[in-house]
Amino acid sequence: MSKAGAPAGEFEAWQIELHGHRVIYHMAGSGPPVVLIHGMVNSSRHWREVALRLADSYTVIAPDLIGHGDSATPRGDYSLGAHASSIRDLLAVIGVERASIVGHSLGGGVAMQFFYQFPQRTERLVLVSSGGLGQEVSPLLRTAALPGISALLRIAAHPRLLDELSRAGERMDRAGSRYAIQVKAIARALRPLERPGARTAFLHTLRAVIDMQGQRVNANDRLYLLDGMPTLIVWGARDRTIPPGHGRNAHGQAPGSRFELLSGAAHFPHLEDPEGLAAVLLDFLASTEPASMQDADWGPLLAPRAPRDRRAVGHA
Repeated sequence: MSKAGAPAGEFEAWQIELHGHRVIYHMAGSGPPVVLIHGMVNSSRHWREVALRLADSYTVIAPDLIGHGDSATPRGDYSLGAHASSIRDLLAVIGVERASIVGHSLGGGVAMQFFYQFPQRTERLVLVSSGGLGQEVSPLLRTAALPGISALLRIAAHPRLLDELSRAGERMDRAGSRYAIQVKAIARALRPLERPGARTAFLHTLRAVIDMQGQRVNANDRLYLLDGMPTLIVWGARDRTIPPGHGRNAHGQAPGSRFELLSGAAHFPHLEDPEGLAAVLLDFLASTEPASMQDADWGPLLAPRAPRDRRAVGHA
């Protein structure tokens, strides 16, 4: 385990090797551990403003998912389960047994999968504009799942084009255009795809969860498992990438969950309203007790009526 370059303020970058591949993560603060999982074409660096606001009370750990940020981009498995397992392995290496898990967008799907695979390691669950809670998703992401999109991505991620797109977003912002936030978000999303390996990893990750019809994975049938797990669902009120209705519906299905809408944010609350998101997180973390789930608890959650409903299957 070693430092990866200069620290960004107190949000220090570290590097380890997992299964022969470089994994980068940022850390800040001290106290009970909180893991921040970024979304598609984001990285751990995008959590900085939120992490530093949590760092007075918590140890914040923000990994670069494999294929994202400065982590390696190997040919391999980019499913939600693979990402969740990589986070489990990272936490094991740095000595973190249990943590509160926070995930944004794709990272929300990874966070839910982490809880599903490793409930004993999960103390709380926070979903921020999360994927995996409904089919609807922006046309841009559905288009990116089309066959043959790789060549178009290579053109769209050209540095000069991205610079001009960023400048256009700034001009629109100064002019008061309501589309400015979307243009700037597109430029920000495409910027990490300048590297060929990152483009390939992005497409593998995207196609694991999205196709032309929308989101392919849906956790709604398993939200009942969150009974007893402190759960917070946060959404940007202006989100046009994943509808806030997904969060409201999940709140209705997740026993005891909380739902918060951030009026000043769209799909990236940690970038568009880090102060508001951090305040909601701090309140949730301070006002809930960490769950302590054991192996013996999982069976009754999965099949609470199993003794009555189980039936023997005969053979002719």
